[in-house]
Formats: sequence, structure tokens, C-alpha cells
Amino acid sequence: MKFNAKKIAISSLASLICSFGAINAQQSEPRMAWGKNNPVGEARGIHPGRVAWAHAPGAATWEKGDGRWYEERWNDQEAADWLVENAITALTGEKKPSKAWKALFADFNSRNGRGKHGYRKGEKIAIKANMNNTFVYEDNEQLNASPHVTLALLRSLVNEGGVPQEAITLFDASRFMTNALFKKCHDEFPDIIYMDNEGGEGRTKATYTENAIPYSVDNGRLATGLANCVIDADYLINMCLLKGHGGQGVTLCAKNWYGATNIDRNFRKNQHNNFNQDRGGKPRYMTFTDYMAHKDLGAKTMLFLIDGLYGSKDVNGAPSGKWQMEPFNNSWPCSLFASQDGVAIDAVGIDFLASEFPTMADVDYCDMYLVEAALADQPVSGTVYDPERDGTTAPSLGVLEHWNNKKDKQYSRNLGKDTGIELIYVSRPK
Repeated sequence: MKFNAKKIAISSLASLICSFGAINAQQSEPRMAWGKNNPVGEARGIHPGRVAWAHAPGAATWEKGDGRWYEERWNDQEAADWLVENAITALTGEKKPSKAWKALFADFNSRNGRGKHGYRKGEKIAIKANMNNTFVYEDNEQLNASPHVTLALLRSLVNEGGVPQEAITLFDASRFMTNALFKKCHDEFPDIIYMDNEGGEGRTKATYTENAIPYSVDNGRLATGLANCVIDADYLINMCLLKGHGGQGVTLCAKNWYGATNIDRNFRKNQHNNFNQDRGGKPRYMTFTDYMAHKDLGAKTMLFLIDGLYGSKDVNGAPSGKWQMEPFNNSWPCSLFASQDGVAIDAVGIDFLASEFPTMADVDYCDMYLVEAALADQPVSGTVYDPERDGTTAPSLGVLEHWNNKKDKQYSRNLGKDTGIELIYVSRPK
């Protein structure tokens, strides 16, 4: 059964959400707000709705209790380079990374009315990394952006994408860029701008524009300023982590934008208004959907990435443990996911996390923000999504569905349909 968002009444959609949740409950799986192989929303990308999954077994080999996960002895840089190269070529269908980058830039520019051209000299690109679990510049055991995957992305963007170092900003405006990541990347690319909240020891301090995101509705005391590096950028890359998160269930690409706001880096002082989904699955306004729709966040993003080198059940602490599902089979995921569709990639991330960790905190209905995003032009909550409050309402922000099961991992386009998500898998020979 295929749903057309343009023809389904909001009341009918709400009843569908409840029924899908009930079906999942009967199957002893986490309750989701939307169903399996039931695509909704407008797919985006060169290959609409495509999510590329690159898997390099052995790329990460950390043994818990022996040092820390990011140490050189546990991570294969060559394999990380392979992950980036193969994720973007599988996503675009190009054989060479240089052509893949050209295709990504050209498609983004074409869709945004700027002409079908590639990267041009003088244009700026900002990469949002996830350094949420940082407190000082000294490294800690907790899972943050992989230094190896981040370096691989910078290598590809500079060496294959033709983007000058000085045009790139790698940032997390809300936290610290710790030494392991900074030094590994800075040693090879000293002219890239490395930006964080502190701005010390070689990093650049983030600045902000106040009230750049007033939100579609009254959002309490949630920060409304945005980092100027995203406002000034011509393109963004969102590189999140494959993790669970108490309160929201997951932290993927949509939540990664939280670190582009002018929040207080002391998490105890942060305001988390309207992040949580309704515990019973009732449709409601979702802050993440505003981030996905904002002209300087989701709308400016040419590439969405999920760093799944390790992945974790929990938001805090070291990686929670090796993964059991196929094809991981008691090893780390060693994966990188890539898409041009911000809804589709988070849907895939949720399927992996919810299937591997079905008892993950607050996982039930964690896809509600994606239901709102896929149907942003007529959301089931009735919210008018206009995060800039300039009178321009959001269109559908991408396509949503869930896979058929964790063994086959098939979405509608994998099953021969002309709508929905397509998951493309590429594996590095051992």
C-alpha cells in the first residue's frame, strides 16, 4: 500500500500513526509512528531517496577496557578513506570520487536555482561534526566524531572535490574540538578553519547571529541564535553519529543541528524545549523538523552523513559494545551512511539503532520528527512549519518509511517500487 501525502487527510494520517504503533507493539518491536515499506513524502537526490551504506569490516577494532576507541592502533585510516570514497560514489552512481563531488555540487545548485554548476572558487562550505560529549580540549573516552572518518572526509573534499582548505570550516559551535580530532586533521590540513565554542589552542571561536531561528511556534527558552559559519556558508555537510539518546530516542542528522545554535556549552544550562516526541505517539510540533526546514540548516545541506564507525546504544560514555546483527556479527559497525535526503538517512539510522538496541531509552515513536518532516507541507500535528517566520512555509523535506526487517533491510525502491527509500550497500573485501 502506498500513501500519497497530498491526498490523505490529517485525521486519517493520525489514525494511521496509531495503527502502525499498535502493529509494532504486537511484534514486540519498538513502536514507530510510521510503518514498514509505506513511503510518504517527496524523495530527494540524484537518485531520489537513495541512502548509500559503505561497510569496511575491520576499520575499527577497539577492545573495550584496553585504551580508548579513537587510538591509532584500533583504527585503519585507509579503511576510513575507503568508506568516504565508496559512500559518495555509491550515492551518486559515479565511478570516481572527483566526479561524485562534482555531481553533488551540481545537483544541489540546480535544485536551488543556482544553475547546474559544480563548486566555484570563493564559495564556502561548513561541516557540522558531533562533539557533544566534550568538556575541555583534553580527550575523553566518550564517543564523538571519529578523527579517522573526519580526516577521510576532508581528504576527499580537498583532494577530490577541489575545495580549497581555506574555504572549509569544520565546526561544532556548542562544544570543544578535542585534541585527537583537531591534531589529526590540522596536521594534514592546517588552512582549514577549525571552529568550536571556546576558540583556544588553534581553534577559531564561533560567533552567532541572534534570532536567526525564531522557530515556527513559541519554543520557550530554546536558543534562537545560529553560528555565523552556517549563515555565511554556500553549502553544508551534516556529519552526525549513529547513537541513541535519552529523551529523544536517537541523535542523528536532525539533532546534530542543535550544536549550530548559540546554546550554553554547559549542558545543565541548556533548554530542551519540544525535543521529545509524545510518549503515546500523538502528533505534535517537533523542533528537529524546524532545523531540517531552516534555510541556513537543512535547506543548505548538500550531503548528509552518519558516522557509524562504532555506533552506540547510549548518547554518553564510550561505545556501548559490538553489534550483533548481520553483517556485523559481533564486531563494530565500521560503516558510513550518505544521502542527499535528510529524512531518508535518519529513517535508515533509526532502523539500524532500533533493531540492534530495541530496549534503547525512549525509542518508541522516535521517528515522529520524520513524519512531520516528510509531511512538512501538511503535517499531522497541524503545525505551520516556518522556522524563519518569514511567511515561507516548508515543503516536504524528504521521504520516510521503515525497512521490512533487520535481516533483509529492504525499502520500497529495493523491492522494485518507484517511490520511497533505496538502501545501496557496498562492502570492502577483508
